[in-house]
Amino acid sequence: MKLHARFRPLARLLHWSMAVLIIAMLFIGAGMIGGAPERYSALLRVHKSIGITILLLAAIRLVYRLLHPAPALPADLPRLQRAAAFASQVLLYALMFALPMVGWAMLSAEGYPILIYGGLQLPPLMHADAMWYAHLRSLHSLLGYLLFFTVLLHLGAALFHGLIRRDGVLSSMASLRRP
Repeated sequence: MKLHARFRPLARLLHWSMAVLIIAMLFIGAGMIGGAPERYSALLRVHKSIGITILLLAAIRLVYRLLHPAPALPADLPRLQRAAAFASQVLLYALMFALPMVGWAMLSAEGYPILIYGGLQLPPLMHADAMWYAHLRSLHSLLGYLLFFTVLLHLGAALFHGLIRRDGVLSSMASLRRP
């Protein structure tokens, strides 16, 4: 069954902009963990700014999605796949909010000034506390790995729809052509 409805242009712009930012964040985060120590500060500055950008875009995207629902999935899609699609979307949205907020709280607990875009300082979310910092750092890492695997699952599902089912789900978000 072919799906003919497509996401609106703003939804596609937000999706692909955030996809690029999230993938960049995953690589930057990996670079911060396993990279050269002399690059850590520079990577952290970029990581914080992109993280807050993702948080803001996620809020815009969620409001837009509530006002403009996604196109319907193909009618012949099995119930389990529909449930998996819904669950993965909820998880992606939760992670797009949780990771930046946990990162912000983690830096607050470390007592770091949260500077983004070179000079804008965000207020701390909590007082400096070494124990909370350690817990939040572990949580931030765990959520980062969860995001990585969820993005892989999302990509795999998109390719499944585009290459195997050929049902229009992938092209509803990826196609630049008019329907």
